[in-house]
Amino acid sequence: MPRSFYILIFLLVLLPLTLRATEPLKLVIEGLEGDVLKNVQAALALPPGLVQDGQVNQRWLRLFEERAPERVRSALEPFGYYETQVKTSLAVEQGVYRLYVRVDPGEPVRVASVKVEVYGSGAEEEKLKELLSRFPLKKGDILRQDFYEGGKATLKSRAVDLGYLDADFSTHAIRISPEEKKGTIELVLETGPQYRFGEVTFIGAATYPDAFLKRYLAFRQGEPLSYSKVTQTQLNLINSDRFKEVTVEPMKKDAHNGVVPITVRLTTSPPKRLRVGVGYETDIGARFSTRYHDLNFNHWGHELNAELNIAQRLQGFVTSYVVPSRKNLDSKLSTKLGIQREDTETYDSRAIFVEPEYVHGLGGGKLASAYVQIRLEDFTIGEQEGRSRLVMPGVRFSQLRYDDLIRPKKGFRYALEMRGTDEFLGSNTGFFQILVNGDLLMPLPWRFSLLARAQGGFTILSDPFRDLPASVRFFAGGDRSVRGYAYQSLGPKDTGGDVIGGKHLLVGSIELERPISKIFGLAAFYDVGNAFNDFGNMDLKHGAGIGVRVYTPVGPIRLDLARQFGVDHPEFRVHFTVGLGL
Repeated sequence: MPRSFYILIFLLVLLPLTLRATEPLKLVIEGLEGDVLKNVQAALALPPGLVQDGQVNQRWLRLFEERAPERVRSALEPFGYYETQVKTSLAVEQGVYRLYVRVDPGEPVRVASVKVEVYGSGAEEEKLKELLSRFPLKKGDILRQDFYEGGKATLKSRAVDLGYLDADFSTHAIRISPEEKKGTIELVLETGPQYRFGEVTFIGAATYPDAFLKRYLAFRQGEPLSYSKVTQTQLNLINSDRFKEVTVEPMKKDAHNGVVPITVRLTTSPPKRLRVGVGYETDIGARFSTRYHDLNFNHWGHELNAELNIAQRLQGFVTSYVVPSRKNLDSKLSTKLGIQREDTETYDSRAIFVEPEYVHGLGGGKLASAYVQIRLEDFTIGEQEGRSRLVMPGVRFSQLRYDDLIRPKKGFRYALEMRGTDEFLGSNTGFFQILVNGDLLMPLPWRFSLLARAQGGFTILSDPFRDLPASVRFFAGGDRSVRGYAYQSLGPKDTGGDVIGGKHLLVGSIELERPISKIFGLAAFYDVGNAFNDFGNMDLKHGAGIGVRVYTPVGPIRLDLARQFGVDHPEFRVHFTVGLGL
C-alpha cells in the first residue's frame, strides 16, 4: 500500500481523540479478577449525586464506604463465596479521592451432591435427558448460583418448547453449610402433559388466500407446541411487509386431548404502493426513481413490480411478476422484463431483456437460483459498434447476514454467479463466466470498523472478444470500485487509446471508519484493481483517500476524496453518493 494511506489512517486515529478531565473520585478494588471482579464493580457503581460539578459529597462518600463491604459480600455469594473479608480505606492524592476496597474472598463453597430429575410424560424425552447429563454443576464444582439458575431456566424452557406448557419445578432447593464449605442441589421438574399444534384460523386478512398465508407458519399441525415457533411465525408475518398488526395466539383453553387450536389475527397494510426517490451519485449523476409495488396482485398473494430509473448516464424500466412459494418462505418464481440505456465515458449500451428465475431459500440467509436471460443489446465501445443476441442460462448463490440493514456494525455478504451461452442456444456468440463479490464488516477497538470488499470475474471465450456486448465485459473504476478513477474508465484499451473492457476483473478495497457523533463519521480507504485480458499483465490501479459519512435513517451519505497512486500524473477525484433510494 502507498505510504500516504498509512498517514491517512494515523490522522483518522488522532482526530477523534479528546482529552478527558481527571475524575475527582476513583474506586480501586484489590484481590479479585474476572467475572467476580465485574460483579463487584457493578455492585459498587457510584450513585448519582456522589460527584456533582467535579466536587465529591463528603457525607455521601462516607456512607458509601460504610455500605461497601456488605455490597461486596452480597456480590460474591452467587459465585460460591460466603465468608468474604472486606476492608476499605480512603486516601486523597493530588486532589483525587481514592477509595480502596481490599477483598479476601476466602475458600468457596463446593457442591457435595446434585440431584436433578424430570418426572411426568416428558421424562423420556431425549432432549431433556441430554440437558440433565449436561447440567452445569457437578459434584466438586464451586457452587455458582448463576450456573444453577441458568441450568434451571434452560431445563424448563426446553420442556416448554417441546410442548410441555405446564412444566414447573416441584422441588428447587440449594442447601448450604458455610462452615463445612459444602452445598447440595435438589431440582425436580414435573413436565405435565404434552400439547400439540392444532388447526390454524386466520382472521382479518380475507383478501389473502389461506393457502398463501400458511407459508408464513413456522410449524405444522400435529407438531409439539412451541412458543418459539409461535414467535417465529409472528415475525415471518411482520417481516412480510403485508400486515400492520399481527397476533398469533395458541388457544390453550380450547385444547382437546392436548391439541391446541391457533388463532392468527391480522390487520393488512395497503398492498398497492408508489414510492419516489431522488439523489445523486458521481458514477451516474443526478437520479430520479419511481416504483410501483402491488403485494397482493389479483388477491392471489402474488407480487407485481414496476420501476423507472432516470439518471444522467443510466435510464431503465423494469417490471417483474413474482409468485411466492407456498412451501418455503424465501423461495419464489419471478419473471423480469426490462429495457435499459447506459451512456458512460467508455461505452454506450441499449438493451431489452426478459429473465425468468427460480429462487430457493436454503436458510440462514442463503439463496440459490437458476435463471435464463434473453437479451438483445446494441452497443458502442470505442470505435466499435455491434449488436448482440444472448440466450444466457446461469446460476446464482448468495448469503447475506448483517446485524442491521440500515446502519450495520458487523456482518458479511457474498455472491457467486456462473453464466454462459453458445450459438447452439440461439446466441450470436459463446462464452462462460464466473463472477464473485463480497463484503465483510467487522467492529474494531476504539469504535473503529473495518470494511473489506472484493470483486472478481473470469471469462472463457469461444468467439472473438469483440463479439461480447458491453453488459458482459468487465470494467473498473468508480464509487464502488477503484476510487480515484471515473466510473467504468479502467480496462484494456484499443489501438486508438479507448477503453474497451476486459475478459477478467479483480478489485479489492479496505476501509476504516469511525463515527465522531451520532450523525457524522470519518473514513480512510485504499482501493486496488482493474479489468484485464491476461493474468500475467493485470496492470492494477491504486487509489486511496479519506471520506466523510453522514448517517441517515435510509443509510449513509458518502463523500470521498481519492487520489491515484502509481501513475505519472496522479489526480484527485471526488466521489459523492446521496439521496433517498428505493
